[in-house]
Amino acid sequence: MDLLSVIGIALALASVTLTMMLDGGNVLALVHFPAFLIVVGGTVGAILLQTPPRVFFRAFRILPWVFVPPAYESVKLVDWILDWAQIARREGVLALEPIANDESDPFLKEALNLVIDGIPPPTVRAILETKLHSREEYEMAAARVFEQMAGYAPTIGIIGAVLGLITVMSHLNDPANLGKGIATAFVATVYGVGSANIIYLPIANKLRTVIRRGVRRQEIIIEGLLGIATSEPRLHLGMKLQSFMHDGEVETVKTASSNGEGGEDGGDGLPEDEFRDSPIDERQSA
Repeated sequence: MDLLSVIGIALALASVTLTMMLDGGNVLALVHFPAFLIVVGGTVGAILLQTPPRVFFRAFRILPWVFVPPAYESVKLVDWILDWAQIARREGVLALEPIANDESDPFLKEALNLVIDGIPPPTVRAILETKLHSREEYEMAAARVFEQMAGYAPTIGIIGAVLGLITVMSHLNDPANLGKGIATAFVATVYGVGSANIIYLPIANKLRTVIRRGVRRQEIIIEGLLGIATSEPRLHLGMKLQSFMHDGEVETVKTASSNGEGGEDGGDGLPEDEFRDSPIDERQSA
């Protein structure tokens, strides 16, 4: 659970309602169905008109990521890749086949299978990077749906305000109906501007952050598996993969230097006991 997302939206809504209460207003005055209908209905309608169905539905499927983002665990992934690199150097890449068969992540599974099949590293990189960029573009298009909703909502709120004023002008001889038209005019504007800046834009930006984390994880997979395919020394591979980590992350990557590797090539020298809890055994025990 992303507590900052929960706290952020609660604080924003509470600030609006509390401000109205402190000014002596009635919070229930903000509850106005006609204004809600024109802003939300008009915004969704405009998005449906411009967005392909696949992207639209994907946007709402990833919406929960705002509050419950995927657990990418990049540090643990690097540990696994370094263990796999050591296994491949000692027993050959075919020894990674049981790990690939039990892998649930489609991207990681495909990367492992490409390395196990002996595909040339440049080809492996081309295939995986193409899939990565294609997926990133698809996910970012889904996140942009909410950004585009933020662009439409304020304008449609102004349309609601104009419609409310039209109602007011058409009932100047009936003072009893003037209040409804004025309420629609102002509340529609609040709904449009408020939803854009409190809901839609923050959601779009948070989703982009989560998507970038997923892209970074797949970049780690690409570099790590290519390092295995080229028999890159564990020390060098560990340093390369750690460069993907942010300063705020806890880096518990088991580098060669912290495990007392010997040998000039930095590839062998770890005790056999290190593989008693291999990545595949760790997942099965979990």
